[in-house]
Amino acid sequence: MNLSSLRPPAGQKKERKRVGRGMGSGHGKTSTRGSKGQHAGTGFSQKRGFEGGQMPLHRRLPKRGFTNIFKKQYAIVNLGRLDKLEGDTFTVDRLMELGVVKKPGDGIKILGSGQLTRPITVEAHLFSKSAIEKIQRAGGAAKEIGAVS
Repeated sequence: MNLSSLRPPAGQKKERKRVGRGMGSGHGKTSTRGSKGQHAGTGFSQKRGFEGGQMPLHRRLPKRGFTNIFKKQYAIVNLGRLDKLEGDTFTVDRLMELGVVKKPGDGIKILGSGQLTRPITVEAHLFSKSAIEKIQRAGGAAKEIGAVS
């Protein structure tokens, strides 16, 4: 096989439509815009969703629900994941360094999913009740730190 003999599949590459290049091109005179009318003139542009003056779909549909602008987005870490990591103390910086958390967002929340087989110390912004219970049962400590600013 030779790299210079590779070709794209038939029909994948399509030549660009060159409008206004004379009558022989098939796209001459009015350049596929028709004659006269709102769309035919130069400098014509239209807003997204414009439907010729008809009430646009996005305005015809009913509004549903709302967006809470104060919502907090926490990075979630399960205890089962922490159990597999090396070390016995996990802080926000350590979790980011290990690649467990990429974007902490509004903070890190530890959830109680998975088993904990050794005592560990965890510092995070939030803990679920089951996570605190499992950490303490294993002989570790759960320290809640202040909110992210």
